[in-house]
Amino acid sequence: MEHIRLDIADGIATITLNRPGQLNAFTTIMENELIDAYERCDTDDNVRAVVLTGAGRAFCAGADLSAGADTFTEWQDEHPDNEMRRDGGGRVVLRMFESRKPIIAAINGPAVGVGITMTLAADFRLAADDARIGFVFNRRGLIPESCSSWFLPRLVPMQRALDWVYSGRLIDAAEAYESGLFYALHPKASVLDEALALARRITEHSAPVSVALSRELMWRMLGTDHPMFAHRAESRGINIRGVGPDAREGIAAFLEKRPASFPDRVSTDMPDLFGDDLPTHTFHA
Repeated sequence: MEHIRLDIADGIATITLNRPGQLNAFTTIMENELIDAYERCDTDDNVRAVVLTGAGRAFCAGADLSAGADTFTEWQDEHPDNEMRRDGGGRVVLRMFESRKPIIAAINGPAVGVGITMTLAADFRLAADDARIGFVFNRRGLIPESCSSWFLPRLVPMQRALDWVYSGRLIDAAEAYESGLFYALHPKASVLDEALALARRITEHSAPVSVALSRELMWRMLGTDHPMFAHRAESRGINIRGVGPDAREGIAAFLEKRPASFPDRVSTDMPDLFGDDLPTHTFHA
């Protein structure tokens, strides 16, 4: 990989945006490599969770604007046969939305434009206490991307989201934390270690298939208009999982006061909880 790194250790995959000399500015190469990395993590049963961070002093400075005013002309020219080129950050975020592993963003420094919107599909965002973020699109004559018009109002109050997007102003970590966008703030030197610790804490005692299904349920229920959708999907899940080997092992381990060793694997044992009740929400990256 040219613009990111993928490291796997102790059940945690760490994806690092790796253009520190360019403040990890987002490129088409990075876009495709991120999608590939999330694919690899989903198919590797040794990966229990994913941490996304940046190399050097920044998390991500946004889109690579080295082509100047022609940036988006060149961006569109990369696919001359297409009438409209799909937003690259959106492709990455849609793949994150489909992830079967929890994703934690360790925002180690400045994150603007796609640098912050690409984190909105993560389950948790931990940030350096001196980090600054910005939804700067309107100041560049652009609009929000990476599906952020769907994610951001679900993460912070609408009026706060509108303030941030309309103005394009820079936001300090404290304001983002107080608004609910950040899960926790830490000193810059420890934010990655804290993210790794969180990844272990949320997965080490849980059945991987149950975590994957819980993630799917929680995210997909954001878009439904009645709790009956949740009731149907959860009822299927209880019936399927309740008689399976993971539940038998989990209950036996509890009664025997020992750690559980769950046999089911995300790559082979994921049931469909939704049937025809909900759209599949599968959008190929």
